[in-house]
Amino acid sequence: MATGGKDRDSRAARERTRLYEARRQFHDGQERRRTRDNLIAGIVGGVLILGLIGAQTVYFVAGPGAPVPSPSSTPTPTPTVPNPTPSSTVTPEPGVTPTPTP
Repeated sequence: MATGGKDRDSRAARERTRLYEARRQFHDGQERRRTRDNLIAGIVGGVLILGLIGAQTVYFVAGPGAPVPSPSSTPTPTPTVPNPTPSSTVTPEPGVTPTPTP
């Protein structure tokens, strides 16, 4: 009968060891999963931020948010052409004969 107690103790020890190993493996798996999830979230977040910055840049540089070019304030030189002086004679239209006035 003395051997029955040792058998029970060793069986309980094996069960505790098995449970301990199962918990340890479970926690190790959880840690690996959290690390992987954090890495994926960081990459996706970085890509999202870069995409948003790129979209805003394109919108404000080339899209509808781009500033409208305004005319420059420096005047452009105009060619100088002498204005003809108005003459006192009126030239008749072709094909019309002027009527003399009395």
